[in-house]
Amino acid sequence: MAGTSDCPEFKSVALVLQGGGALGSYQAGVYEGLAEAGVHPDWVAGISIGAVNSALIAGNEPEKRVEKLREFWEKVSESPLGPFGVPYNPSVKHINEFVHRALNQFRAMGVAAWGAPGFFRPRVPSPLVWPLPQPSKLSHYDIAPLQETLEKLVDFDRINSGRSRLSVGAVNVRNGNFTYFDTTTHRIDFRHIMASGSLPPGFPATEIDGEFYWDGGIVSNTPLQWVLDSKPRKDTLAFQVDLWSATGELPRDLAEAEVRQKDIQFSSRTREATHQVLNAQRLRRIFRQVYEQLPDEIRALPEVEFLAKESDESVYNIVHLIYHAKNYEGTSKDYEFSRRTMEEHWAAGLAAARKALKHPEVLRRPANREGFRVFDFSRDA
Repeated sequence: MAGTSDCPEFKSVALVLQGGGALGSYQAGVYEGLAEAGVHPDWVAGISIGAVNSALIAGNEPEKRVEKLREFWEKVSESPLGPFGVPYNPSVKHINEFVHRALNQFRAMGVAAWGAPGFFRPRVPSPLVWPLPQPSKLSHYDIAPLQETLEKLVDFDRINSGRSRLSVGAVNVRNGNFTYFDTTTHRIDFRHIMASGSLPPGFPATEIDGEFYWDGGIVSNTPLQWVLDSKPRKDTLAFQVDLWSATGELPRDLAEAEVRQKDIQFSSRTREATHQVLNAQRLRRIFRQVYEQLPDEIRALPEVEFLAKESDESVYNIVHLIYHAKNYEGTSKDYEFSRRTMEEHWAAGLAAARKALKHPEVLRRPANREGFRVFDFSRDA
């Protein structure tokens, strides 16, 4: 596996990516920072746009991953109006916050009206005007462009080769159950990636083997639990990249209240999940220590044997990298695909990864009793 040679104190290096639409270029920046430092994950798990980024990473050779991520994000951040759109001028570094907010809202309205190149386009005729009963067409937008983009930029044979592990989450529309499509149990293709990002009513359900799936973020937007609970357990260094911040300021108006509601909903209580895993890890380690002191006749009891299988000496480092949106981004931040905003998100992710990796203890095996350490270098930590 790729990660073990770069971080020899861990048997697995995992990259865990939340969903968040246009905010996903932050994750691409984080990956560039990791690659720059020679840290290449051998397991990538994602939800929604995190699944798309995961496929771009797992589906390319390490030396091409940043290039393919860049190609995807530059494509989807092109103006859907082509030469008639607002051009991006990289020489303009600072914009008045009021003007910046107005530009973001204008571009978001353009995306809502015309779609994002290489990603989605308005469905014509609209299902509001001409209802279409097929689940695969019951949406405001057609995501056929995403299929074309994935097939162009992602090598699915490489994904399924076993050289790395990929996991993407989706929700079964019929029974509401959460499903992880994982290369250890499934052969992954573009449908699984698209299913993970099929958020209704914007995007249609994706059919896979007779079942229809929606965006995994409907149930859980963070695949960290899947990574940490998977067996057999391994010494793991996990980079958890969140696009929504669970903590924030008290809203001052209705617009800020809507933004805050989205952050809370889609952050999926990452820190709470981390604390739950920490408690479970503590119990496993304590039982392992007790088990070593038990006489053979007690160890032979079925109940003790069961607990022994659940306990081990595996250790974990969890590194939280959390995007904190700017005030001018507003409620449209997850579908505002302008080039300027994409570059801002990318740069923020790159800076966050570099900041985290300046701390050498991140890459070191935890020596505490729990065998579990959490690092959070976010500005609000």
